[in-house]
Amino acid sequence: MRRTLRRLAPLAWIGPACALIGLTVLWPVVVMVQTSFQKVSPSGVVLGSAGGRNYQALADEAALSGVLLRTAIWVVVVVAVTIAVSLGLAQLFNAQFPGRRIARWALIAPWAASVMMTALIFRWALESGSGVINVFLHDLGLVDLGSTRADWLGRPISAFVAMMLVAIFVSLPFTTYTILAGLQTIPNDVYRAARVDGASHWRTYLSITLPLLRPAIIVATLINVINVFNSFPIIWEMTRGGPGYETSTTTTFMFILKSAHIGESAAMSALNFALVVVMVLVFLRVTRWKDQIR
Repeated sequence: MRRTLRRLAPLAWIGPACALIGLTVLWPVVVMVQTSFQKVSPSGVVLGSAGGRNYQALADEAALSGVLLRTAIWVVVVVAVTIAVSLGLAQLFNAQFPGRRIARWALIAPWAASVMMTALIFRWALESGSGVINVFLHDLGLVDLGSTRADWLGRPISAFVAMMLVAIFVSLPFTTYTILAGLQTIPNDVYRAARVDGASHWRTYLSITLPLLRPAIIVATLINVINVFNSFPIIWEMTRGGPGYETSTTTTFMFILKSAHIGESAAMSALNFALVVVMVLVFLRVTRWKDQIR
């Protein structure tokens, strides 16, 4: 009996965490999948089983293929640029220079601020009539205020690029600090040995720094992929996914569907969840993450 109690003792510590995960993560997933097979009125009343009709209706959506392609571009570009820029920033902040502490504090600002607030600020700055960016460009003689050319968020391509820049901006602090933490774990003795062997700075970075940063880069990339894929406030506050669905990703597309087709929106949610799981598993498989913790 005592042996059994000793074995069950860890449950007193991990039990609350497991219960919280089950309540806030697993149960909503179960309800989401269940709803995706039901016919639900716009007011939320369940009208019976819908079978696979919600998924069929989702597949028949003319905008779905464009939304999926746009989501892939959104994730790949934002994550790739964020990692590339963060590598440079981490290297900079790892060096000694006057005001380094203040510069590190300043980098936290986009991370500490609300993502919705940041998106609103950039939306106001890009406003076609009196946005600060257009006023500045107008003073330089590059655009006419209120013109079609100055309507950055009214044109799909320029709006999508602007949203990606904002997503990169808010992703940089976390990614930079993750990589910076990895840089500070690399022993100086390794660099001294490289200098003795006559390795150049570039060769040292490619052959020593990047390989030793691999675990930090994997963690930063994985978390960024999940966050960027599920990003909602930036897109919603800047364009509402428009014009039409031209700047929508799967997350905003799902939210737009919810207003009239709750079952179809739940099907989109289930597809979103499946896509995230597949992306994470493929990423972990490709990066051989288990080799990094041995």
